[in-house]
Amino acid sequence: MTKIKTIQEAVENIKDGMKIMAAGFLGVGAPLEMIDALAETNVKDLTLIQPVSAHPGQTHDIGKLVANKQIKKFVGSHIGTCPEIQEQYNAGTLEVEFIPMGTIVECIRAGGAGLGAVVTPTGIGTEIEKGRDKLTIDGKEYLVFPPIKADVAIIKGYKADKLGNIVYRGTTKGANTSMALAADLVIAEVDEIVEVGEISPDSIGTPGILVDIIVQGDSFGERKKYFEDLWVATNKMK
Repeated sequence: MTKIKTIQEAVENIKDGMKIMAAGFLGVGAPLEMIDALAETNVKDLTLIQPVSAHPGQTHDIGKLVANKQIKKFVGSHIGTCPEIQEQYNAGTLEVEFIPMGTIVECIRAGGAGLGAVVTPTGIGTEIEKGRDKLTIDGKEYLVFPPIKADVAIIKGYKADKLGNIVYRGTTKGANTSMALAADLVIAEVDEIVEVGEISPDSIGTPGILVDIIVQGDSFGERKKYFEDLWVATNKMK
């Protein structure tokens, strides 16, 4: 059975109330076509996990889902770059769980590895420690964060072969590799799909055994033009 699906077929796997992970760092390296398609559905009450929220938000990346009120809870390291999340959080209509950037990625990795918790001193003495368990080891306090898993992970790759082996381009690897291990269903949006054998094994960032569905997104050139226009249109080039 082929792993290659249309974006519409792929998005049908996301149901009300699910916990989903989405790749991306300030909107770069995000599965934008999948997010756009999800924003056109009536799926709601989602818990969204994204280590670094969208920038500049508005009609970009996960900002669309938040603006549509499809998200009931956001889990991430900050919300300062996504106006929609800020507005709903301040209004009390969106639950937000803050986890420090390095810690949230480690929690996702722990979820994929089957570990019981992440223990770190990061967050001690701050708002982050409220409601969290603590440990004292050799006289030093640590916070205990549970591992993070999801029903669906939507990751973003540069290239995939038809078996789902994924290549990432530069720093866009991000948390993709950890997310692919920490979700029940993994959907990979890529710029290009190639035949099996066209990708060097040394270039594979996520092996196909972890990927359930592959969808074709915009080409690299189209994405580059999109971001150039986005930064100019939103005056974020400065």
